[in-house]
Amino acid sequence: MKEILREIGMIARALDSISNIEFKEFDLTKGQYLYVIRICEHPGIIQAQLLEMIKVDKSTAARALQKLEKNGFIEKKDNPANKKNKNLFPTDKARAVYPFIRKENDHSDQVALSGFSEEEAETAFGLLQRIRKNVEKDWESVKKGKKRNY
Repeated sequence: MKEILREIGMIARALDSISNIEFKEFDLTKGQYLYVIRICEHPGIIQAQLLEMIKVDKSTAARALQKLEKNGFIEKKDNPANKKNKNLFPTDKARAVYPFIRKENDHSDQVALSGFSEEEAETAFGLLQRIRKNVEKDWESVKKGKKRNY
């Protein structure tokens, strides 16, 4: 069997490293740009939904969100329907950097798919979605304390 996940991991780490370097000038480090882009795209999102979207644990997200709030990228507001939840909103600072993050993301997509036909790109996208869905099942299970059988 091919070591597909190693390849995916190398791609993800390389792109994350590039982004962290390029977004450093905006005081966005260690993947914080992921949170900014999702909050800009989904203003008012609650933390649990955000965690589900970017596949991180609570403590990692809590640290990132705390830094983003401290650095003026997001605001947390009480959720009227559930006092335990906070709605997350982008600030003007986040909205100002959002177009640059999108532009970097679009460029990375173009670089990654360079030389691919439209059909090949669609096929790759569909296959990666299937891989993600398969992995999500294990992720959900392990998150709930279950052990995987090897």
